[in-house]
Amino acid sequence: MVRYRPSLTTAAAAVVAAALSLTGCSSSTSKSASGSGASATSASSPSASGSSSAPAAASSSSSAPPVRDPNTDLVIWTDAQRAPVLQQFAQSFAAANGISVSVQPVATDLQSAYVTATAAGKGPDIVVGATDWIGNLVQNGAISPLPLTAAQKGSFQTTALNAVTYNGQVYGVPYATENLALITNTAEAAANPATFETMVADGQAAVKAGKASEALAMQIGQQGDPYTAQPLLGSAGGFIFGTKADGSYDPSQVGVDNAGSKAFAAQLAKYGEKGQNVFKRSIDANNAVSLFTSGKTPYLISGPWALDQIRKANLKYSISAVPGFAGMGPSQPFVGVQAFYVSAKAKNTAIAQEFTLNYLTKKDVEEALYKVDPRAPALTDAYNDVSKTDPDIAAFQAAAAHGVVLPQIPAMSAVWGPLGIAEAAIVGGADPNTSMADAATQIKAAIAKG
Repeated sequence: MVRYRPSLTTAAAAVVAAALSLTGCSSSTSKSASGSGASATSASSPSASGSSSAPAAASSSSSAPPVRDPNTDLVIWTDAQRAPVLQQFAQSFAAANGISVSVQPVATDLQSAYVTATAAGKGPDIVVGATDWIGNLVQNGAISPLPLTAAQKGSFQTTALNAVTYNGQVYGVPYATENLALITNTAEAAANPATFETMVADGQAAVKAGKASEALAMQIGQQGDPYTAQPLLGSAGGFIFGTKADGSYDPSQVGVDNAGSKAFAAQLAKYGEKGQNVFKRSIDANNAVSLFTSGKTPYLISGPWALDQIRKANLKYSISAVPGFAGMGPSQPFVGVQAFYVSAKAKNTAIAQEFTLNYLTKKDVEEALYKVDPRAPALTDAYNDVSKTDPDIAAFQAAAAHGVVLPQIPAMSAVWGPLGIAEAAIVGGADPNTSMADAATQIKAAIAKG
């Protein structure tokens, strides 16, 4: 599985939000700015069932956005991978409550499709997506806060709960967390290197010995990849946004050109194509994992979405935290969270909230979702069960010890493009300080414009 590129889907969401604002189709709270993040999804047309006791139906996927059946009591939009699992629980809920339910897998950009459909009054009652969507969805009046009890809040891992909290309110039920880690082919190099420099030296030694052709596979590409670079940005003391007194992100504090970010940029140049040639624009989301699984590099920086390919390659591997730079801090990967949201325009809010709050918060739901996509459950009890039998999940969780929540604020949409382009340019030989300063200027201007 290839990790989503926030910059691409953010741009799409921004276009949708702007279009809604211009046409007047959005709610009164809709704005043109958008949040970031998305996931690959698959689409369907809804079940036509209208009987009060009809079971859930996951329809066949297509490239067109789904159309809601107005006669269905509860409609859920998700991606194709999770749809069958949610269908099972939705069927149980429908039978117990005498309602009709439709689970629709969405193939197109789920976030944009949801915002558009909801603004037109034709969206689902529940949508599944990343927590970095929250700012955009709230700004467009597309989701409502959820009244989780104190006990329910306490049942989730702290980071997961923080990720679904925006402006002091809880907007989603988290079900899985994800973050980057270092994955080592232990037949080619030593696992768990103490510093980034040690890792590079070991990787270069593997290349010199003819065991590998690349010291490291870290996806950058022609447009950069701030998500993948974040652990090292944080190690150097850089940050994207500062925080307010309550710990929430402050869009007025852009740190892309601070001293730590410039120190990170200097490291990009040092290990870039004009330096030690460890960071390469030729390594991107399309080939980073395959370089590792084919034995061409001993080290890969990736997330749990790569586990399926790695396990199938039958390699001896180890998972540890991305090592920080020598003399600097530990790596700080983004911690992303997947969650369930209730639409602000749900056909029946009480039914949608009941399913979300009292069915989707159960341990067996999160464990079932883990089985189809191995990411750490957000529910503490579910995580404890899963980690006992899956050491990889426990290792990824440990690698996020110093992680930071992936920003949910709409201003993050202004970051991905400029910062990515700057990082790629530096890797290619551009001046580090100038590139980061230019990125900061663009980001601040975009945020000010709104």
